[in-house]
Amino acid sequence: MAYNLLKGKRGIIFGALDEKSMAWQVALKCQEEGAIFTLSNAPIALRMGKINELAAQCNNAKVIGADATSTADLENVFNESMEVLGGKIDFVLHSIGMSPNVRKKIPYYDTSYENFQKTLDISALSFHKVMQSAMKLDALNEWASVVGLSYIAAQRTFPGYNDMADAKALLESIARSFGFQYGFKKKVRVNTISQSPTLTTAGSGVEGFDAFYHYAEKLSPLGNATAEECANYVVSLFSDLTRKVTMQNLFHDGGFSFTGVSTELVEQLIQSK
Repeated sequence: MAYNLLKGKRGIIFGALDEKSMAWQVALKCQEEGAIFTLSNAPIALRMGKINELAAQCNNAKVIGADATSTADLENVFNESMEVLGGKIDFVLHSIGMSPNVRKKIPYYDTSYENFQKTLDISALSFHKVMQSAMKLDALNEWASVVGLSYIAAQRTFPGYNDMADAKALLESIARSFGFQYGFKKKVRVNTISQSPTLTTAGSGVEGFDAFYHYAEKLSPLGNATAEECANYVVSLFSDLTRKVTMQNLFHDGGFSFTGVSTELVEQLIQSK
């Protein structure tokens, strides 16, 4: 059911790759709620993914290639988006993350620092660069909303998540620091959402993902949140209903983040003795 929560709003969605990606689901939900927006991803992702299919489903949304580590590319995204959409931007989704160490299965204790720096630049510093570019160009309307996607590995250790955990911790810190500055300057809200383990192309590349996905499902009172459910939550943060929510890391994980152990898991452990 649609509520027209984003009617008349303009946005930019970074990171949609295919139907499994959370950015893809956010785009569909924003479309359903009345928004107009552009789509952006790295040139290699545009070639490998299916973003043009998504654009066609979203009133032929403009697709703008950009390296999220390049301020010049990001400034182009904002300038072109404002031109195409006919005004300043009301919401931005940052759904960008990649770790060469994870992809190459290099353990955390034996990290390649060159790879580590790439992880931080792509997965966290790009969040800062997105907002720095927007502020420089005065591209966001007052009360605009910027959301980055995070994960509980920023607070707790999940070995297979490797240096992405450090990147997510930095991402959340940037949300607080930039949210403080942008709030005073332009009433812009900046938040991160810490999502359940989700069956995305990126998530499934983490070692041991399947086992942890099922573990989280058993531990969470409400079960794991899906990508579509995450999209609903993102839309609420883009809407005017959450104007005074900023600088927060908001858990969207079915209660996993505050559950010590579940009865089902305890029973399984007793039976396995």
